[in-house]
This record gives sequence, structure tokens and C-alpha cells, in this order.
Amino acid sequence: MKNLLNFIIKYSRWFLFSIYVIISLCLLIVNRDYQQSVYLTSANVVTGSVYGAWSSVTGYFHLHSINESLQQRNAMLQNEVLNLKSRNAQLEALLGDSIPTPTVERFDYIAAGVINNNTRHPKNYFTINRGSTDGVETGMGVVDQNGVVGIVNVTGPHMARVISLLNETQHFSVKIKDTSFVGSLSWKGGDPSIGYVEEILRHARYQIGDTVVTSGYSTAFPEGIPVGVILGRVRGRDDSFFSFKVKLASDFRTINAVRVISDIYKQEIDSLATFDINKQD
Repeated sequence: MKNLLNFIIKYSRWFLFSIYVIISLCLLIVNRDYQQSVYLTSANVVTGSVYGAWSSVTGYFHLHSINESLQQRNAMLQNEVLNLKSRNAQLEALLGDSIPTPTVERFDYIAAGVINNNTRHPKNYFTINRGSTDGVETGMGVVDQNGVVGIVNVTGPHMARVISLLNETQHFSVKIKDTSFVGSLSWKGGDPSIGYVEEILRHARYQIGDTVVTSGYSTAFPEGIPVGVILGRVRGRDDSFFSFKVKLASDFRTINAVRVISDIYKQEIDSLATFDINKQD
């Protein structure tokens, strides 16, 4: 205590001077509009910078929840688009019919995140954080914001494994957009951005840069989902058909958010497809 008193006495002139300066500044700012505006402006700049930095930090930690919310919204919008297309097709089929049939929302999207992925093997898979409790089932198609990425082949309660499009054993029914020319798309290893479409009839008309989309001939994918664009013709196994080299729509090295497609008619269509086989059994 004695040392503190000695310190205050020793520097009392400086303390007194500092007090006078603070009082003078307060009087100057309070009684002068210009000085007050300068002070407030400077203070706002400092506090604004601090708040901006803090907002950036907190915003970074909220990116995950924001991304999930956007994925859910995107899934809802794509679901609406698919069902509108289905409804339009039904209405076109009903033209001239006086008794309309009620439309049914056929497709639904389940948003999911990719938690494990590989592109380096001949048979690649990735894992998503949605499972049977979320409505995910074996055989459902999986897409990202750009196009087709795979098909679900194993499900658990909270996770599912997806056969990537980058799997040499997997084939997808596709067609050239705005045509009826259907073929089979597969990946042959190597470059994860390149696929091949085979079994396109030779009289098909096409141009370099034409879009390849899903054919709709399966319950995994509705018609018209992008798969890639034609880069050029290549030599195929059968000279009776065209084969194309395709630039895939999705970047499989960076996928982190996907959507699983649910078709309410899947079980019915699958049972009809295997009716004769089951009858023989």
C-alpha cells in the first residue's frame, strides 16, 4: 500500500494532467457539433469493423446448417419440377378425354450429405448420411446439383452406400436430349470426368455438344436428368451402333451434397417387370 501511495505521489502531476485532458475532450465533444460528429464517425468505424469481423467468424460456423437448409430447399424445388413434368405428361395424354384422372405426385427428393467418397478404383462407391429411417431404399437413384452420380445399393438405418457412376460394373439408361435415341452409359476407368454411351442406333442424328440425359426407362431416375455432353464418336464393339465419348456433368472429386430420388411407383413397376419370373417360381 505504501508503495502504491508513493507511486501516485511521484506521478501525481501526470495523473492530474491526464484528468484535465480527458475533461477537456469531453467538454469539446459535448459542446461542439463538428467534434462530436467526428468522434461518433470514428467510433462507428471501429465498432463496425469489430462487428464485421465477429459476424464473419460466427457466420463461418453457421455455414454447415445454412448449406443443409439450402440443400433441403433445392430438393423441394427439384421435386416440384419433376412432378410438374409428370403432371404435364398426364395432361397431354388426357387431351380430348372428358373425364380427367387425378394426378399423383410421383417423385420425391431426400437431401443427403456425402461422408465418404472414392474415384480411384475400378469399382467406386460413396457413403451418404441418410438411411432407411429417412426413406432411402436400395435401387433409388442419386443426383447432385449437376446430374446423375449413382444408385443406392446398401442401406442401414442412418447411412447408405451408393454405387458411383464411376463403377465399371454399372450401366445407366440414357438418351440424347430431345430425341428418342436411347443407349447405355458406363464408365471404363481412368479419367473420372469421362463416360461412354453405347448402343445408339446408327441413324441417330446428333451434334458435338448435345446433352445426354436419363431415358426414364427405370424407376431409379425420371426422364431428362443431365448426365453429360457428347465430346465425339468413338469406335464401339458393334458397328451397327454408335458409341460416344461423354463429358460427365458432375465432378465426382468434389461431390458433398446429393439428393436421393424416391419413386412411389417403384415397387409396382418392379413387380410387373419380374411378373413372369415370379410366376414360374
